This record gives sequence, C-alpha cells and structure tokens, in this order.
Amino acid sequence: MRPLDSADPHGFLAAFFAAFHHDLVHGDEDAETVVDRYHTPDVVQFADGHRMDRDKLIAHTRPTRKHKPSLTVEVHDALADGDRIAARYALHVRDRGRNLEVEVSFFGRFAPEGRLRSAHMLTRTLPREQKDTA
Repeated sequence: MRPLDSADPHGFLAAFFAAFHHDLVHGDEDAETVVDRYHTPDVVQFADGHRMDRDKLIAHTRPTRKHKPSLTVEVHDALADGDRIAARYALHVRDRGRNLEVEVSFFGRFAPEGRLRSAHMLTRTLPREQKDTA
C-alpha cells in the first residue's frame, strides 16, 4: 500500500479501490489477508447507516470473490487534509450480466501507510444500459 499523498487524493483513492478489488478478485490469497493489506485491524465503515467492522467486511467480500465482477473507479472530486479524504466517486460494476453505477459520497481516514481506518459512505445505485457481451 502506498501512503496517502494529500497532493493527489484523486489518484490515491482510485488506486486504493482498484488495487483492493484486483487483489480480492484475481488473487489467490485468502480474504482476510487481502482485507488486512488495505484496512487496519480496527477498521469501521458505515455504508448507508450499516456498520461494518473487519469481520463483517471480510464476510462482505465473499460474494465479490465468488462472482468476480469487473470494476472501474471514477473519482469526480477528492480533497485531502492530513489523514482524511472527502470524495465523490462512481463505481462502475459489471456483475452477472448487469451493469451498475454506484455513486458514492465518501469521508474516510487512512493510516500513515495508506490503509483505511474508518469510512462513512452514502451510496446510490443506478442501473446502467445493458451491453451485449456476445
């Protein structure tokens, strides 16, 4: 993990989510190892009011590992102040023949080495045009 570079929070966030997803979906390490590479042991995330600690985050990764969706991250706005990032981004997901766009408002704190310590996220999922994969 690279440390948070507050001069480029856009690039940091895009790289963080892309690398985490890649390692989770395409790697052969267990989910715990991948989660721990990108998150501190005491990580707590709130997504749309639902609390997720490390154990819940690991459980949350299991369907992702099983279905292996594709993911691209589009960071629209990002500001950093010390160990904190506020951002607005979109996750573009292709999963089991569906295309989704998830808009995210993100407020997070990162450890010095770049692992996520805490996050508050508000999300909105939008269906995207279905693309023919043939």
